[in-house]
Amino acid sequence: MSCPSGCWRSPPVSDVVLGEDGLARPAWAATDPLLREYYDAEWGMPVRDERGLFERLSLEAFQSGLSWVTILRKRPAFRAAFAGFDPDAVAAFDDDDVARLMADAGIVRNRRKVDATITNARATVALRAEGGLPAFVWSFQPADTPRPRTGAEVPTTSPESVALAKALKARGFRHVGPTTMFALMEAVGIVDTHLVGSHRRGSSGVWSG
Repeated sequence: MSCPSGCWRSPPVSDVVLGEDGLARPAWAATDPLLREYYDAEWGMPVRDERGLFERLSLEAFQSGLSWVTILRKRPAFRAAFAGFDPDAVAAFDDDDVARLMADAGIVRNRRKVDATITNARATVALRAEGGLPAFVWSFQPADTPRPRTGAEVPTTSPESVALAKALKARGFRHVGPTTMFALMEAVGIVDTHLVGSHRRGSSGVWSG
């Protein structure tokens, strides 16, 4: 999961915002309580377990074209609908499950994204033969991370996200383009794009400030 669609670029974020609690955050995480909690507690923290990484990969795909807060609000329903994002369970979904998902108003009812999530679960199970999804995704960690001071300085792709997208597609994954994969890398701590000056900068333990 990453910052809400367009949050870094429309309107441009020029600096961090000091909240009433005295903590500095980017503008996108400074007002809505749900986004603020997500930013403070989850975004950019390392995710190294298969189920957690599969969930975040799935939700990033569902987020495409939508605001991130929409996905956050629907996350409990997504977890219920997709068996807690257990890859083995989702990999076994059949046509009846697809029909159930497409009738579930609690999630994003996009057939291509639903089908992709099931396909990606099967690809996640198959990837265990190569060491598993977490090891595979984390193997694309770059040697350095961005250090943006403004929202305009936050990239949307990287050579590593392009390579990761290509490698996952070669292994049967879908809806894993370079931009979506860079957002995943931000969300799970593989890169740190917290603005310099944010109270979360360098907090993941993966990168120094």
